[in-house]
Amino acid sequence: MQPTLIIDAHLDLAMNALEWNRDLKQPVHAIRERENGWNDKLDRGKGMVSLPELRKGRIGLVVATQIARYVDRNSTLPGWHSPEQAWAQTQGQLAWYKAMEAEEEMVQIRDLAALEAQLAHWKDNKLPDEKKKIGYILSLEGADSLIDLSYLEKAYANGLRALGPAHYGPGRYAPGTGMEGPLTGMGKSLIREMDRLRMILDVTHLTDEGFFQAMDLFKGPVWASHHNTRVLVPHQRQLADDQIKLLINRDAVIGGVLDAWMLKTHWQRGVSDPAREGVTLEKLIDHYDHICQLAGNSLHIAIGSDLDGMFGKEQAPCDLDTIANLPSLAPLLQKRGYGQEDIENIFYRNWLRFLRKAWA
Repeated sequence: MQPTLIIDAHLDLAMNALEWNRDLKQPVHAIRERENGWNDKLDRGKGMVSLPELRKGRIGLVVATQIARYVDRNSTLPGWHSPEQAWAQTQGQLAWYKAMEAEEEMVQIRDLAALEAQLAHWKDNKLPDEKKKIGYILSLEGADSLIDLSYLEKAYANGLRALGPAHYGPGRYAPGTGMEGPLTGMGKSLIREMDRLRMILDVTHLTDEGFFQAMDLFKGPVWASHHNTRVLVPHQRQLADDQIKLLINRDAVIGGVLDAWMLKTHWQRGVSDPAREGVTLEKLIDHYDHICQLAGNSLHIAIGSDLDGMFGKEQAPCDLDTIANLPSLAPLLQKRGYGQEDIENIFYRNWLRFLRKAWA
């Protein structure tokens, strides 16, 4: 039985379209076939996301990213050599989203009225799912591309509604995954400016010190778009229990992520195999269970899959072929004791409640 709707709070659609050169209007199997024999990236021929696959899975609303990292001369991370180049890359990504809107493949969701209209659109049984538009809320993953704070207002005018100050490694506004240390001076100013614009703060990828700083400075709505739990898979990228409890107290929602290295300990990129390691959707439910035990309810967990976020089938649950299979979480959740209301909370109600409150 197909769900009413699924909301996925983290997909790097434009990055895949531009940097991976994928025509996301095509079915996933067609994209894989075209990439057959390519070896420039580990996930070539193993992608899991496209617009038709989203429709098949009734994933009618996504948080879609812009992402472009600035790297200095000594960095080993991929990225751009100036903030201006990074900004230009995000604007190319924005242009792709706008092209998808012009093709009536997608529609941007900027406010409560647009959100409610998208829900009505997906509830319209007279229109077949394959004809429905994918709604997207624009988010910036890592703030490096904001040349200075005036660019945040420019981005907001273009529809940016959520922002995570950090990504991997050093950052102009905040250090990220794999690092230690606080927000930079620019980062503190960014947090205050986001508050003024009534944006959503995404705490994903922040260091522990940056997380607590940001939570203290920011007074508006907070989410963790794609995060799992540190107690089950120990790594600074994951949420520790004290962080989860603070997020629960702020009425935040945490999107469970499907990258295998955040589901299973001792994962080795390019070496470990999901089937051999027993990485299935059940591993995600383990993380959900832990958060629910801390919260005492199912009101703070949801989906933030990060599928095709620089990985594909080689680093995703082995019982998931494409993103269209996300509804298969439902029977697994039922077997673990989750009721229909809990499942609907995870699939869409929690993100929906969060957005309605944030945009009221």
